[in-house]
Amino acid sequence: MAGQSRKWMILVATIWIQAFTGTNFDFSAYSSDLKSVLRISQVQLNYLAVASDLGKVFGWSSGLALMYFPLWTVLFAAASMGFIGYGVQWLVITNFISLPYIMVFLCCLLAGLSICWFNTVCFVLCISNFPANRALALSLTVSFNGVSAALYTLAYNAINPTSPELYLLLNALIPLVVSFTAIIPILRQPSFEPLSSDGVRRDSLMFLVLNILAALNGVYLLLFESNSSDITSARLLFGGAIILLVLPLCIPGLVIARNWYHRNIHTSFRLEGSGFILVHPDELELHKGMVAHEANRDSYQLLNDDIVQNLIKTTAPEEGESDESCCKKLITRGQLEILGTEHSLSQLLRRADFWFYYIAYFCGGTIGLVYSNNLGQIAQSLGQSSKTTTLVTLYSSFSFFGRLLSATPDYIRAKVYFARTGWLAIALLPTPIALFLLASSGTASALQAGTALIGLSSGFIFAAAVSITSELFGPNSVGVNHNILITNIPIGSLIYGFLAALVYDSHGSTGIKSMKDSVVCMGRGCYYLTFVWWGCLSVLGLASSLVLFIRTRRAYRRFEQARISSNIDS
Repeated sequence: MAGQSRKWMILVATIWIQAFTGTNFDFSAYSSDLKSVLRISQVQLNYLAVASDLGKVFGWSSGLALMYFPLWTVLFAAASMGFIGYGVQWLVITNFISLPYIMVFLCCLLAGLSICWFNTVCFVLCISNFPANRALALSLTVSFNGVSAALYTLAYNAINPTSPELYLLLNALIPLVVSFTAIIPILRQPSFEPLSSDGVRRDSLMFLVLNILAALNGVYLLLFESNSSDITSARLLFGGAIILLVLPLCIPGLVIARNWYHRNIHTSFRLEGSGFILVHPDELELHKGMVAHEANRDSYQLLNDDIVQNLIKTTAPEEGESDESCCKKLITRGQLEILGTEHSLSQLLRRADFWFYYIAYFCGGTIGLVYSNNLGQIAQSLGQSSKTTTLVTLYSSFSFFGRLLSATPDYIRAKVYFARTGWLAIALLPTPIALFLLASSGTASALQAGTALIGLSSGFIFAAAVSITSELFGPNSVGVNHNILITNIPIGSLIYGFLAALVYDSHGSTGIKSMKDSVVCMGRGCYYLTFVWWGCLSVLGLASSLVLFIRTRRAYRRFEQARISSNIDS
């Protein structure tokens, strides 16, 4: 039973790692100062943001490293890359050293790569320690990545709220310190232990408790960050945030106490009659079968053999259907029939569902990320420079809530079953609303509302994407396939950011200020066209997600029917 408590310690360690390694989300807090020190244009500043996102293109290298090195070495390699990447930028922005632009670009690239390596470590820990509840473990830990900017803002206000370059120093040091803290539970990782049906359900309830604590953390950061007007109150609030992050450590103690209670007081106690289903019964059966195949954990399947066979019998194409229109061809041609089918790289690239998914992500979540990168200049152009840290916290907090909400389908599926691709389409809806709101109004309230909506939407997409990729294109191939999917992030960051920078610099002839040798654009015109174009593209992403939902809902419905049928038969 000690192994059961250790796995929860590992989950807490991954929460800490994720909470302090989303360092790319605070770029907008110091980007204006970096632009001023380097004396570069908005286009050149955009390239630095792209460099950070470009690290995702090389995210596959972390998986390669895990093939030859133990997990803890990959963790410290990620911490070292972040320490060097952000540390050198801090030396540059504080004028300790002077480097050419290309060297700063490479530092941003290295810092972005470190985030991918941290994420890979966390994904591996969640999947290997919670195979039956991996979706809940991933959504919970990934959620905390979205709150990083809010935590760093509290730390910044608690130390020196007049020095934006402090963000870079914190980005360099805190992940390294957290890595040293997390190494103990990681080194003591328990061996695989099978769980009974009751055990899996009790673990699911533990995840529910952790999600409640996570929501409490997000509400705390959202409500009290703006009250950190002086250093003393900021330090108290930062201390409160750390206490909330430490609270999950109570879970291993609860596991030990629960086991003692079951063993000594009420051995017949069972958790039954739950109003929601958090674990697929077919995943549980596979989980039991993994005992005999511990060395082959990567063979985990989304559907067990019986369900796959049943689905194959029911997925014969219907006869007598004629191709009536291009619209019908778009919906039915190459339609996905069975969830969890493994796709090789060539199969993935030939499947229409993947490209609808790619466009939805490219025109949805990626726009939200580029918006966060430009948030500093957006606030500055609207005369809201003093509110930049508040806006960063607002985006971070709502991104966090969006990530938490991505677990909703798993909690309510017993009462309301809806394809996860349908939830993706719903999550994309706030983005065009927010962007057209920002284009129509330059007020502070519109800026705050738009930032919150974009954060909520993109957060949901980032967290749900791993599960969707696993369900549509196979869990065994998710590492490769998801890395192919997120290539849209650096591409979108380059294209969207470049166009935004061109519009920004083109308005430099009207209503500008000189800040050293760089130009600062002031007024609504700086981003008006950008918001309109981004809004139109996000509508395209929404349309693509709707097509994806229509094409895949039959496969989801059949899977759910087969799951219910197998549950009744068992």
